[in-house]
Amino acid sequence: MPSFKIDVSTAVVFVATPPTPKLVNKQTGEIAVDRETGAQLATVGLLISDDGEGNLYQVTVPQTGVPEGLAPGMPVSVIGLKARDWERDNRHGIAFRAVAITSLAG
Repeated sequence: MPSFKIDVSTAVVFVATPPTPKLVNKQTGEIAVDRETGAQLATVGLLISDDGEGNLYQVTVPQTGVPEGLAPGMPVSVIGLKARDWERDNRHGIAFRAVAITSLAG
């Protein structure tokens, strides 16, 4: 399915929940990997606020693109944010994916 770029150039972005490994199977603890690079994936909760509206997104990022020490409340920049719709087993939604997250704290 096609993906769509999301412009966050004018948005303020904060970490809402720290990075956690994205699991393929919760019972076995198997961590999901990027099909193209083989990098393990993580999920980060981000609060993205723009034009007076804030939304919480769960964003999947390669663990190589997540800096150490990200914590709730930290301002960050999101690189290459995209959205893609999905459907499986009569369920559907929108998946968010980014190339990397960088900390703006400092």
